[in-house]
Amino acid sequence: MDEDVSMKESRRRERQSALENTDSDIGLCGWLLVASSVLLMLVTFPISIWMCIKIVKEYERAIIFRLGRILRGGAKGPGLFFILPCTDSFINVDMRTISFDIPPQEVLTKDSVTVSVDGVVYYRVQNATLAVANITNADAATRLLAQTTLRNVLGTKNLAEILSDREEIAHSMQSTLDDATDDWGIKVERVEIKDVKLPLQLQRAMAAEAEASREARAKVIAAEGEMNASRALKEASLVIAESPSALQLRYLQTLNTIAAEKNSTIIFPLPLEMMNSFMKH
Repeated sequence: MDEDVSMKESRRRERQSALENTDSDIGLCGWLLVASSVLLMLVTFPISIWMCIKIVKEYERAIIFRLGRILRGGAKGPGLFFILPCTDSFINVDMRTISFDIPPQEVLTKDSVTVSVDGVVYYRVQNATLAVANITNADAATRLLAQTTLRNVLGTKNLAEILSDREEIAHSMQSTLDDATDDWGIKVERVEIKDVKLPLQLQRAMAAEAEASREARAKVIAAEGEMNASRALKEASLVIAESPSALQLRYLQTLNTIAAEKNSTIIFPLPLEMMNSFMKH
């Protein structure tokens, strides 16, 4: 991992150094134009000084072009810098982190289910020189690439993986976007999956499946409870059978419970043999 990062950094520096041409590359005619610009600035001094002084904020960098070539040293700022009239121009680049929403994308998953997925991407300009010289509109290109990457990544996943492995999908998208935007001087810091919308019929089917699964688990739990209760009653009957006085104690405990809850109801159990003798008479 460290080797890959160092290789990317070295390639980025090589590209930046190739873009930052020295002033000697402008040629003799270019030097004559620069000299004329300096002379014009001196002649119109101090009025021209207000046109030559520029200020960039703390979160900005300025890429200066002299006769169409990037000046040696790369981005300028923050603070004051000078440009020559007529020959120099500059572009401000915002270095702050930018966030944007990925519009909902209709994606066909690996198991042939159509879902609508959206997300959010956070990125920042890491190298202002590459962001200006290597691509026309870095922001628009990053947005389009994020939409395409979202569809490509989700197309290799089934529905269960999309619903449960959002973090893994986000990391995969971030890695893919970061590699693709490295030549543009852009660093993708974070990618998040916001929402996964399922078709209405599929939502109903999944809800019915979940309800049936819950009912099945409830029936299994109730059956297990009945089985455990039956075993407990069997063990209790064996204990009572070993000690006849235990049945009388249980009877008194039952009467105490009934008297506490329903004072007007008292049950007296009678042996069946006594009832049979009354029926004979």
